[in-house]
Amino acid sequence: MSATPPAFADAREQFLAMVAGVRPELHRYCARLTGSVIEGEDVVQETLAKAFYALSLSPEVPPLRPWLFRIAHNAAIDFLKSHGTKLVEARADLEDVAGFDDKPDVTVVRAALARFVTLPLSQRSAVILKDVLGHSLEEAAETMGTSVMAVKAALVRGRAGLRQEPEEAVMTLDTRAALDRYATLFNARDWDGVRALVSDDCRLDLVSKSKRRGKQVGQYFARYEREDVALRVVALDGRLALGAYVTGAERPAYFILLEHVGERVTSIRDFRYVPYIASEAELELVTPPANDVAAPLESAKRSP
Repeated sequence: MSATPPAFADAREQFLAMVAGVRPELHRYCARLTGSVIEGEDVVQETLAKAFYALSLSPEVPPLRPWLFRIAHNAAIDFLKSHGTKLVEARADLEDVAGFDDKPDVTVVRAALARFVTLPLSQRSAVILKDVLGHSLEEAAETMGTSVMAVKAALVRGRAGLRQEPEEAVMTLDTRAALDRYATLFNARDWDGVRALVSDDCRLDLVSKSKRRGKQVGQYFARYEREDVALRVVALDGRLALGAYVTGAERPAYFILLEHVGERVTSIRDFRYVPYIASEAELELVTPPANDVAAPLESAKRSP
């Protein structure tokens, strides 16, 4: 694989610096549209890739925030369609609009991520933009590509939907043994043991930073050899992940996702460079097995 040209790398870094202030808000939107902080970040990455390419072809920078939200909205639609989601367009219904209240609904702001995906996309988008992110009706309509009247109708219906009692989520634990094994060796600082778990063609994605494969993945652990980070198995977005805890922290600073075949790790996605994900995540610490090796960070607190 050829190295990235310096000029391209510099331009990308300048672009990421330019959009840094908008990224956490974009993620809040995309995470609720998809019902997942991880899939939400996938959509954000796609959004930024499309925006970076579009800017390379344009002599001027458009108004950044609304432009990025429009790209993110369309990228989320493409993502949801690719996962078999049937979309319902927003429409103006005078009966619904008659019950519209311009004040944000506290129920919506506090709703769990998974609750949003129970709504049709138009309702989901409207309540996230207006109630969660505080956009105006006009801004929401621009992002969604619809009318203010249709946004009001979607808000009334979406708010009503989120007030209903949620169904209890069901989570599978298929990857528990692999995550326990990886975390135990990591926390014991047995780096040779950790590297031995990694398959020869393992893929590493340092999200928003770089990607590696094969032998280069082994170099990834060198930085962790110098840092006080402990891994704990957590339930995140209906799946199992590794939470990365620093000394004294009550919540993980970021997350790591593993894929495996048997005992060999075939993929590592490390989200340390997009820490805003952790503030949005709804997680539960999974009780460790009885033979778990004690982590070096005894002061790292468990998440409630």
